[in-house]
Amino acid sequence: MPNTPWALAPDRCFDADPAQRGLARALYTTVKDLPLICPHGHVNPALLADPGARLGTPSELFIIPDHYIFRMLYSQGIRLEDLGVPTRDGAPVEGDHRQIWQRFAERFYLFRGTPTALWLADELVNLFGVAERLDGASAQRIYDHLEAQLARPEFAPRALLERFNIELLCSTDAATDTLASHRLLHEQGIGHIRPTFRPDAVVAIGSPAWPSQIAALADVAGSDVVDYASFIRALEQRRAFFKQQGALATDHATLTPYTARLSAVEAEAIFMRALSGAATDDDAARFTGHMLIEFARMSAEDGLVMQLHVGSLRNHNQALFNRFGPDMGADIPIATEWTRNLRALLDEYGANPRFRLILFTLDESAYSRELAPLAGHYPAVLLGPPWWFFDSVNGMRRYLDSVVETAGLYNLAGFNDDTRAFASIPARHDVWRRVTCDWLAGLAVQGLLAEESSCRAAPGSAPADRPPRRPCRSSSGGDIARRCALTQSACPNRPAGDCDSGRSASRRPAGCRPSRQFPEPGRVAGSRPRSCGTAGCSAAARSRSGRGYTYRWSRARLRAARPGSWNTRCSALFRSGPGLQTRAAFLRLAC
Repeated sequence: MPNTPWALAPDRCFDADPAQRGLARALYTTVKDLPLICPHGHVNPALLADPGARLGTPSELFIIPDHYIFRMLYSQGIRLEDLGVPTRDGAPVEGDHRQIWQRFAERFYLFRGTPTALWLADELVNLFGVAERLDGASAQRIYDHLEAQLARPEFAPRALLERFNIELLCSTDAATDTLASHRLLHEQGIGHIRPTFRPDAVVAIGSPAWPSQIAALADVAGSDVVDYASFIRALEQRRAFFKQQGALATDHATLTPYTARLSAVEAEAIFMRALSGAATDDDAARFTGHMLIEFARMSAEDGLVMQLHVGSLRNHNQALFNRFGPDMGADIPIATEWTRNLRALLDEYGANPRFRLILFTLDESAYSRELAPLAGHYPAVLLGPPWWFFDSVNGMRRYLDSVVETAGLYNLAGFNDDTRAFASIPARHDVWRRVTCDWLAGLAVQGLLAEESSCRAAPGSAPADRPPRRPCRSSSGGDIARRCALTQSACPNRPAGDCDSGRSASRRPAGCRPSRQFPEPGRVAGSRPRSCGTAGCSAAARSRSGRGYTYRWSRARLRAARPGSWNTRCSALFRSGPGLQTRAAFLRLAC
């Protein structure tokens, strides 16, 4: 390729003040190469279940499926048909992927100042080795280069999964999903890709598609859904199945966080009206509010963390929705009231030690007014990271400035990339790491945080004066958060016996995969680790001489682990950022 350098600024996202920038750079150096924890996202697991899968053409990778890209181009008058986006009715669209790329490249300048530009630049330069800036003149040369790279085995999805150093990747799966791809992954010994239970479609009684969703639910649950009671049993059965396949959490997307408990008679009456096609909009709103409380009950019983994404008015552009379907970049944020709406759920479960609720909003004005006070009071509540439109440099800064003074650092859930664009995952995490390192450095140079404390707030170390809220049985302190990595049977002190990273893939037990091994603080690598006494650590495993230890899950151990044991709930707070890997906060300890 022509020698027209496209180099990324090494101190991007850092403040211009020399003192703050220097400390931010030092903090970033300690965290930039840590493994990635991706507890919420939308990568299709089928992409990783097939060893022969490829990422397609550059246009198929970067443009056609990514609404972050084509929504900007659409806003400038480019038709989605001209970008190859398929229509619902199968009408012809642009099929020349080079031409699609050319249109994109000629307008790449439109993304200046956006997080999308940061992610794309990082992908093109650091992942694919592009050496000249993208514009109309360089478009075809860069396309040729990308096409050649994508044809190489090193750029297959499976290879990139290892290259990205992803320790956990959670997909988002409908309640009616058979999880065939996840089961295939587990059969191949890949256990760090987990499903997430998302029941929105079977709760939305006002949707025209709801009857078919209920039929699908009955089919996969293996029982008829004929009334409210059988509906609840089917959902509980599906949650149990998801847990068996490694699920750690549920996810719920609603327009508002309204919750209210219905009586059994009211819930049955609304459900029966829905089955007969007579449910009203008011019925739909009340039923959704009731079901959020029911899902909280289920989470308190089965240990799945409950995530609640609120405030997106979906498919605002009706004509675009009619022609292309959902997820076309036309979802628009609305103002959200949390304090009154969520009170009914929190009255029942806000202080339940077995319940965890992570809140995401698209209304930034609610951060300091409502969400930070809620998270700063209720033991069950954690604040999710800035989401969607605010997953940006300034969005992250505003978030931290708005919530930490009230909620503190230890009531935040850490970062997730929430993306369908698999190749962009490292770039998204890198922006978060840079911004949070810079934010911590800013506190330090202002004298609001001792420099030593800011370093301890970086991943992998726990402040001596602040133990975890529920310390686990191991004595390895905050560094447990560094190792547990959201794995459901992640005993950090288990020897490698049952999942030996030295075994060939053909000889490893089902559910095991090669695992990184880290020495326990204060213990020489390779010596026998202390046992943690948890259900996932058998006496036989604890008695073996250790070759380090693994924290990858074993399906047999997962099934044997008692519900609520700490090793089914452990995770890393800010594992992907500087923040506060001092606490297991995403999926809390529930001993």
